[in-house]
Amino acid sequence: MIRQTIFVVALGLQTAVAVAQTTTPTPAPAQAQTAPSTSAPAAKSGITLEQFEARREKAFMRADTDNDGKVSLAEWTAFQTARKAKGDPAKSFARMDTNKDGFVDKGELDAFLAKRFARLDKNSDGVLSADERPGHKSAPKQEQ
Repeated sequence: MIRQTIFVVALGLQTAVAVAQTTTPTPAPAQAQTAPSTSAPAAKSGITLEQFEARREKAFMRADTDNDGKVSLAEWTAFQTARKAKGDPAKSFARMDTNKDGFVDKGELDAFLAKRFARLDKNSDGVLSADERPGHKSAPKQEQ
């Protein structure tokens, strides 16, 4: 049940982002086009789900030392130890390994990241602004 929910949320986020990227704005009246814009587009001031996933996946796959396309608990523990990461690597690995096969593959990682992105995106606009990103000085202090 949880797995289906995560899949539906991930699919919904990807669909929403795809629609937002392919939708063309309706032309405004000529006089409105001449006025300078005072706000930057959201995509330039934040990180989209695709960018978030790409960055995190690249970092995560550095843990895949045997290059088999998936990360084992041993690889994850060694990677987290080398990074001097806080927390128990076994607990974070268990949250990502949804099928409990002892490995985290790209599908599980994408589902985990989509869920995390949705939790961080407080205003649900499909973009993580600076204050929504972990580690930003104005970001709320919470367990990531």
